[in-house]
Amino acid sequence: MIGRRGEVVSLPRREPPRVLVVSGPNLQLLGVREPEIYGTTTLDDIHARLTEVARAHGATIVARQSNSEGELVTWVGEAARDGFHAVLINPGAYTHTSIALFDAAKASGLPLVEVHLSNPDAREAFRRRSFVARAAVARVAGFGWRSYELGLLGLLAHLGRSPARARGPRAKVAVLKKPR
Repeated sequence: MIGRRGEVVSLPRREPPRVLVVSGPNLQLLGVREPEIYGTTTLDDIHARLTEVARAHGATIVARQSNSEGELVTWVGEAARDGFHAVLINPGAYTHTSIALFDAAKASGLPLVEVHLSNPDAREAFRRRSFVARAAVARVAGFGWRSYELGLLGLLAHLGRSPARARGPRAKVAVLKKPR
């Protein structure tokens, strides 16, 4: 929003941002499945860390995992109706195959960030295409479990909840002056 004197004014939300965190097929096996690629951190560990990060930035998360494409499509497609403000998703193997997940992401109308523990572009050729990325505001990959945290921080910044402004629902108005 632009203030009376041309300065950029960012107003806090009346309610804390709610982010839906969705993890796709086989991610329940994190910590034991191919640790040389995906590391030893479990999905429960990642969700616990994201909860802490969200709380520190005046937000909340709801984390879900499914091996079912249909369930993922339903969660993402209905996220706005269910009161979420953004989606953080690791679609797993559905990244490369699911037009339905792409359609659901577009239909939700919410900002979405795609995350991957490994770097799909540095792996097999079939992993280099992402249908979901076409509906995303950003993609974070290759940082192990930290990809989830970096993706969440990016989403919160996109929603106007960057660390400098994250003081809960009663945050003061941040005023930035235009450069001269």
